[in-house]
Amino acid sequence: MSGTRIKRAKAPPRRPARAPKKRKTVKTSRVNALLNALPVSPATLQRAANWTIGLSLAALVAVGAHATGVTAKINEEWAQAVGRAGFQVRKVEVVGADRIDRLKVYDIALAQKDRSMAAVDLEGVRDDLMHYGWIKDARVSRRLPDTLVVDIVERQPAAIWQHGGKLSLIDKTGIVLEPVTVATMPDLPLLIGPNANQRAQDLDRLLASASSLKELLAGATWVGNRRWDLRFRSGETLSLPEGEMPAKEALAKFAHMDGANRLLGRGILRFDMRDPSRFVLRLPHEGQVAPAQLEDARAAADAVAAGTASEG
Repeated sequence: MSGTRIKRAKAPPRRPARAPKKRKTVKTSRVNALLNALPVSPATLQRAANWTIGLSLAALVAVGAHATGVTAKINEEWAQAVGRAGFQVRKVEVVGADRIDRLKVYDIALAQKDRSMAAVDLEGVRDDLMHYGWIKDARVSRRLPDTLVVDIVERQPAAIWQHGGKLSLIDKTGIVLEPVTVATMPDLPLLIGPNANQRAQDLDRLLASASSLKELLAGATWVGNRRWDLRFRSGETLSLPEGEMPAKEALAKFAHMDGANRLLGRGILRFDMRDPSRFVLRLPHEGQVAPAQLEDARAAADAVAAGTASEG
């Protein structure tokens, strides 16, 4: 063996140790900070967002279907299917009708293009019924399998309105219920004149100030669209002044005078109170009434004159 020595290579110099890297500070956005401050977990927020997106898409689909007529077609097919299954309008039950013509109610309730119970427009039927004068209120409902129930509240007749040569039955608010004839007209006060029906409530308030005269009233005429002439069953006419308060005061005064001197039923033709400072009586002429009745009318006028003089 040779005596040659093997020299070992020198070890490479060690690299100096690197200083540890500093972690970068992650800045939190305001939105993330706000979300982190909420008292709900991120998973809950994610589920809420998913539901919101899903409902929004469903709403868009529904709007699109309605706009393109798909919804209407589906409803139509459903209604026809219900009808084919035997659920069709075949009967109408009317509740609460007394004076009203039931045939009119039947005609309105059955005037449906589609008799399927699912297709009946209950609100539309009610609207059509409300155009009928006698009906104050109505409720329409379904009773399966084949019946519409119409529950009616009727208006109550309160007077007869005479205008333009025609007679009409009206309620206390002046709503026209139906035409009547002289032969069929009920025993109710007769209101005469243009728009007299619209003043029915005013007349009722006026008579409330002299309730003792209300039962004695035969009718009233709305004169010149400004005042009332009242006609009593005993034949006399009382002319009242214009205006609600002057008319009330005059009527109350007349009721007091009638209670003290019994003016009605004694042959006097007219009492005129249009001028608050005067009370005018119109007596019949000789020959118009029996002598005894004429004498009674004059006695009543004298009593009124004496009472007026004593008040003055």
